[in-house]
Amino acid sequence: MRILVVCGAGASSTFVAQRLQRAAVSAGLPWATEAGTESSALSAAGVDLVLLGPHLADRADDIRAALAGRSLVVPLPDDAFTDLDGSRTLHLVRDAMAAPHDRKENP
Repeated sequence: MRILVVCGAGASSTFVAQRLQRAAVSAGLPWATEAGTESSALSAAGVDLVLLGPHLADRADDIRAALAGRSLVVPLPDDAFTDLDGSRTLHLVRDAMAAPHDRKENP
């Protein structure tokens, strides 16, 4: 699975993406994570999941519409940047991917 973590400038999302990658590797999951900005999310290709920084949660519907169902879009909780080992973010991703959803109307 390929995951894009998005924030305003791509700096704090880098930390979340790195921590999530380490947690995924520790759990034996073959996930690839990367960081980006809102503009990179709008044109994301081959990405299964876009995690939005909490400050971009109000843009989730616009990003979902731009991706036209190609990727699941999930806002991160307010405390996402304090998840130092990536375990909470890993749990969030697992829950989001396991939940039934229509990618065009995802939560």
